Amino acid sequence: MSYLIKQYNNEVIPAMMEKFGYKSSMAVPKVKKVVINTGFGRQVAGKSSDEQKKIYNAILEDIGLIAGQKPVLRAAKKSISSFKIRQSQPIGVAVTLRAKKMEDFLERLIQITLPRSRDFQGLDRKAFDKRGSLTIGMKEHISFPEVSPEKAKNIFGLEITISTSAKNKEEGIELLKLMGFPVKN
Repeated sequence: MSYLIKQYNNEVIPAMMEKFGYKSSMAVPKVKKVVINTGFGRQVAGKSSDEQKKIYNAILEDIGLIAGQKPVLRAAKKSISSFKIRQSQPIGVAVTLRAKKMEDFLERLIQITLPRSRDFQGLDRKAFDKRGSLTIGMKEHISFPEVSPEKAKNIFGLEITISTSAKNKEEGIELLKLMGFPVKN
C-alpha cells in the first residue's frame, strides 16, 4: 500500500468527515484520474514529415517516462492554414492514469516535481474548477526526475489535470490540501 493511500485512509477521510459532515467514509471525495497532455503543434508546424516524426517521437518517449504508461497521439480535427496544420496531423499527446500508476505519479508530483519546479510558490486556488478538479500547467517537463535534462532534445510544457469526485470547489481544495498538495491560502 502506497504512502498516499495510507495518508488518505488515516488522515484525509477523518478530517473531511469532520469538516464537511459526511455520514459515511464512502461519501468522502477521492481522486478519480490524472490526465497529462501536451501540444506540439508549434514545434512541428512547417517541418518535413521526417522532422515531425523525430519531434513527436521524442515527446512521446518523454511523456511515457513521466507517466509510466504509453501516451496516445492526438490529431488535428480540421486544417488551419494560418497555423500550418493539416487535418489528422498529430499535434498533441495525452495519457490518462488511474489506480496504482496514478498514485505513484501523484506521490512523485507532490514530493519531488512541484518543489523542483522553477519559481514555484504553491498552487493557486484559481487552478481549481467548480467541480473541485485541479489543472496545473508546467512550463518545463525536465523538472520530472525521470527525464534527464542533458538528454532532452526539446523542452516543452505540459498540463496535468487531477480529477476528483468532489461536488464543489471547496471540497476539492480541502481534499488535495490534506493529501499534501501545496495550495496557497
